[in-house]
Amino acid sequence: MSFVAIKSEEQLDLQALHRARERLVSDRTRLINQGRGFLMERGIRVGTGRHVFQKELTRLAAEGADDLSPRMLMLLSDMASELAVINDRVAAIDAEIKALAKTDADMQRLMEIPGVGPTIATALVAAVGTGSSFGKGRDLAAWLGLVPRQVTTGGKAKLIGISKHGNRYLRKLFIHGARTVLHLVRDRTTPITAWADGLKERAHVNVAAVAMANKMARIAWAVLTKGERYRPNAMSGL
Repeated sequence: MSFVAIKSEEQLDLQALHRARERLVSDRTRLINQGRGFLMERGIRVGTGRHVFQKELTRLAAEGADDLSPRMLMLLSDMASELAVINDRVAAIDAEIKALAKTDADMQRLMEIPGVGPTIATALVAAVGTGSSFGKGRDLAAWLGLVPRQVTTGGKAKLIGISKHGNRYLRKLFIHGARTVLHLVRDRTTPITAWADGLKERAHVNVAAVAMANKMARIAWAVLTKGERYRPNAMSGL
């Protein structure tokens, strides 16, 4: 079992910043879900995606609808205003996180890894520092909860999914980053995207995302502990 070293004041401050961001994002999600519920009860369905919902919510609050009472329109207007405030606060924290990432050499190297942006880089350094508490990349991946569990029956091991133990927040960030590599990175000729494309062909999309996140965590460990820049061709053994 790996134990993370005592954190510096800078790491604690950065973790607090991430926790504040996560709370705001959770509040936003709950508010959007509640708004969707209100509208669905009245036969109004809105397309998927946060931005689509917020745009429609703003329109309904401004223009109204025959199926919505004045009281409901007032509630929706309040929701739209509350969401706007939350969005501004999240954007302000994101801007601060991005600025902090630009000033730290470890974070800058981490952001060279496909799928790793300022949010993952700052959250990882805040949580594990240089990563020296972990003996190998797999230890970090296990600490994040990205290593599959297995059961053995008749001498044969069977993978049964990740344990979901470990750092929930960082695990979620890495899986979001992994989905970016799997689906949104345009250059599919690099070693990591070629590996990802092969993974997609033989595994379910969710399994592929976790496997990609595991690979990213191992690469991140190597970048942190060795103090080297990301090398696209040095993927073997990670």
